[in-house]
Amino acid sequence: MTDVEGDTGLQSDVLEDLRTAVNYRRWLCSLGVPYFGDDVLEVGSGLGYYAADWADMGVRITASEADPARLDHLTTMFAGDSRVQVRELAVPIEEEAEYSTVVAYNVLEHIPDDVAALRAFRGLLRPDGAVVLVVPAFPGAMSRFDRAIGHQRRYTRAALSSALGQAGLHVERCHYVNAPGLLAWYVGMRLLRGRPKEGPLLSVWDRAVVPVERRIERYVRMPFGQSVFAVARR
Repeated sequence: MTDVEGDTGLQSDVLEDLRTAVNYRRWLCSLGVPYFGDDVLEVGSGLGYYAADWADMGVRITASEADPARLDHLTTMFAGDSRVQVRELAVPIEEEAEYSTVVAYNVLEHIPDDVAALRAFRGLLRPDGAVVLVVPAFPGAMSRFDRAIGHQRRYTRAALSSALGQAGLHVERCHYVNAPGLLAWYVGMRLLRGRPKEGPLLSVWDRAVVPVERRIERYVRMPFGQSVFAVARR
């Protein structure tokens, strides 16, 4: 498993810009919670927004980072918060552990050898533990911005399921999330060569579109989406 790729400064800038997309972030967080156990490790916690939301949902979680600046940020952010532990976890991951769940949101696409990364995630789990993932969807939506922040690939359901299987994991769930988001991404990032950023458009999308789409996708599995959500067991 090789280093996570991409401009970490740009990645942090984008994470900061998207911090106000509260409804979207909580939607993604809520997808993972039913598959969490009692001792959850988040790989690639970034600026800690997912970890904070999961803690508010009652999850005991360890936030981890390899990037020194982001690790310092996490340490400061969660100082005195007994719900969240913070640790350094650098790649390649060589240790084994007994976590109930390894969760990685928008991390796997940055790693050149994704199958090796998933094998390392598997090694961090107790028997029957779960790997819970969100990754960007559809290679055709790959943009200049994707490449700038280090995306090695975007996934289809079949491609992610295949990688999980090659890593020795049993796929329990794998489906697309946020159908309108894929269309917006294709136009805004692929065609217009923009980048996600805070502003009125993001606010309207988060407040008006996300709650409606979340209700729809609770009952309907879409044939496409901005991301792929997956759960696989050791």
